[in-house]
Amino acid sequence: MHPSAVGGRKRRLVFVLAVAAAAIGAAAALAATSLVRISSDPFTNGTSQHKTQVEPDTFAFGSTIVAAFQSGRFTDGGSSDIGYAITNDGGTSWTHDFLPRLTQFSNPPGPYGRASDPSVAYDPKHDVWMISALGFAPGDDVVVSRSLDGGASWKKPVIVHSGGGTDKNWTVCDTWQSSPFYGNCYTEWDNSSQGNRIEMSTSTDGGATWSAQAAPADNPSGLGGVPVVAPDGRVVVPYSANFGPIRYFTSTDGGASWSATQLVATVTDHLVAGGLRTDPLPSAEIDKRGTVYVVWQDCRFRSGCSSNDIVLATIKPSGGVSPVVRIPIDPVSSTVDHFIPGLAVDPTTAGDNAHLGMAYYYYPKASCSLSTCKLDVGFVSSVDGGNTWLASPRLAGPMNLTWLASTNQGRMVGDYISTSFADNGKAFPVVAVARQPTSVFREAMYTSFSGFELGAGGLAASAEGAIPGAASDHPAPVGPVTAR
Repeated sequence: MHPSAVGGRKRRLVFVLAVAAAAIGAAAALAATSLVRISSDPFTNGTSQHKTQVEPDTFAFGSTIVAAFQSGRFTDGGSSDIGYAITNDGGTSWTHDFLPRLTQFSNPPGPYGRASDPSVAYDPKHDVWMISALGFAPGDDVVVSRSLDGGASWKKPVIVHSGGGTDKNWTVCDTWQSSPFYGNCYTEWDNSSQGNRIEMSTSTDGGATWSAQAAPADNPSGLGGVPVVAPDGRVVVPYSANFGPIRYFTSTDGGASWSATQLVATVTDHLVAGGLRTDPLPSAEIDKRGTVYVVWQDCRFRSGCSSNDIVLATIKPSGGVSPVVRIPIDPVSSTVDHFIPGLAVDPTTAGDNAHLGMAYYYYPKASCSLSTCKLDVGFVSSVDGGNTWLASPRLAGPMNLTWLASTNQGRMVGDYISTSFADNGKAFPVVAVARQPTSVFREAMYTSFSGFELGAGGLAASAEGAIPGAASDHPAPVGPVTAR
């Protein structure tokens, strides 16, 4: 039984985060490095691992941010249910719960044995929040859960696509009132039963119904697509060509047709040590002028591909692609390995004034093993479109890999993580953080205590491209934690 069924009443946990006073002096400007837990795994079924929560996505619109994530990870795929956490006041307070009618562990229960790969979208035209997920065992469906009341309740999931081999779904909606396709929503997935064929579906009614699947013109193979929508209605979908190059395709007619794919960049990836589950999947966002920012882990700037940096390329509104640049978190001579980035772009900014925030994981020493690797969480930001970067102190860590959920592809925090900007200009990364277990696992969802306010100071990258202290190997406490 789901814990919220106790006593026949649905209980929602609400807690208020005390927002820190205004920072005094530049040293505190990027501050808010303390994290607060916004959800933990309550399930008790013996078939999956508890307490584990992994793979968060977030989306923000106005002062509302919705995060979604797997809860109760199975070793061989999926989770007991998809959890969610919501703030409606720009990060001051959060509520959390779990999607109903999705899995047999949901309250009320649903048809699927497991759920995976959550992504979050919002359709302002129809005022509908959506959490897209995979539902399987039995079946193999891309589904969307819809909320018509700001996340207070969620409808029975709508099937977007049913069929074998669906994977790595992602949903986005057109939130631009200037767009001729304002209110359209788009879901991407790959079909592994057809060689990882990339497929798309479109909704024009707030996710209630979805079109038949359609493929880009050259029928590409890949996974990990991240669709974004420009103010003119153009849809751009960066994806990984099966862990090879990053490519993209577009639609200019509201999803009626999709272009052939084009190259963003080749990828050179360092194998992350310790058996951690991570691959060079893209994280992508768009600014208010339609420039798409794409980041991924890549070792091209390191001698001998000794470790990964996080690198950045942009797709211009014209379709041109910038050269790949390195985000200068530390010197190329360092021992640090960086991976699993979660990028955000403030949608009210653009160009050389675009605000970017990015959470990521890293090892201070790339050469390590399952028993010796120390996993940390970092955060960097830019207020000039990625030309220069600032860093906060470490957000969390060090974590032992044995504290993380075990999967048949390695220990797991997520194939992706996420950051979003609220309308107060603050960036909120949501990440999986593991603490030393008291039983088996203690891996849960955390976010910044009061968000990151960009542009007011911080630690600047040096001429060598290092951000002092960003990769310190000294423990940093996970800050105020609600004991729930």
